[in-house]
Amino acid sequence: MAGAEPVAYSLITFTDPNTGEPRTGLETGGQVLPLTDANLDLPGDGSITMQAVIEHWDKAEPQLDLLAEQSTTEQSSDAPSWLNSEELTVLAPLQPRQVLQAGANYRQHVIDLAVAHRDGGGTEEEIRARITATMDRRAEGTPYFFIGLPTAMASATEDLVLPSYSKTHDWELELAAVIGKRAFRVSPEEALDHVFGYTMVNDITTRELVFRKDMPAIGSDWFRAKNAPGFLPTGPLVLPAKFVEDPQDLMVTLRLNGETMQKESTADMIFTVAQLISHASQQMPLLPGDLILTGSPSGNGAHWGRMLRDGDVMEGTITGLGTQLVHCRDEVAP
Repeated sequence: MAGAEPVAYSLITFTDPNTGEPRTGLETGGQVLPLTDANLDLPGDGSITMQAVIEHWDKAEPQLDLLAEQSTTEQSSDAPSWLNSEELTVLAPLQPRQVLQAGANYRQHVIDLAVAHRDGGGTEEEIRARITATMDRRAEGTPYFFIGLPTAMASATEDLVLPSYSKTHDWELELAAVIGKRAFRVSPEEALDHVFGYTMVNDITTRELVFRKDMPAIGSDWFRAKNAPGFLPTGPLVLPAKFVEDPQDLMVTLRLNGETMQKESTADMIFTVAQLISHASQQMPLLPGDLILTGSPSGNGAHWGRMLRDGDVMEGTITGLGTQLVHCRDEVAP
């Protein structure tokens, strides 16, 4: 029908139930269509991966729009087979070359951190008032970035193995932007044009390893604190940017064993998604498929005085980005 709203869809990577191999699929309405060179014509060797879709989005987009539209109509006997999404094993949706993470990028989170560390001294009320007053000034400065490792990524449903060397593993649910085309020294006004879509990441952190007690002048040690296997549960899906009206109007919610620990709008970010991408691109080219984590809202374990334990279940949601369900278990010593 002319003028009808396009059918919204997301993209996932899943295990093919027949071959056991990773496959890329179009997901809409609880159905998944495996993408092949028979239903998606892209340049290259015919291998339909998430990376190929991102790099050739100009050609993939109209074809995917049509496939999503066909999902709502009666299919002929020779039409492509759609699968039930609930019966599939999802994988991390993409394999980025670079993972860039923004730290302390939510106002309430920064205030809570300052109170926890008694920054500058004073009562809790005095600290909160002082840090709140500095937020606008900080937004005129530069975001704090650090590098994550793609090898720490896991799917949205894999068990999180809690390393035995610490009992201070913490959660931090975050919105992540997926870069769609090379961005180098772009302005904030141009930045969102370089976003392919959005996904969800839980940035697990071992709190006691964040600061090097043996080298206090060096500062934070994000390599050891954040890059253990499985410390970046990602997905379950990538939602194309055209289906996200405003990335600064999404709700980030994490529940631990059914109890809400984090619940905040992305409107609380100090630096917007566009500003983060612009700032990051001033130092390094951002490449198609790269992940830009945008920081986590208040309500992590450090705030509650409660770290992750064996048997915990984390349920994470961000508006439109599906649900993560991660079970925690202690590492078994060899």
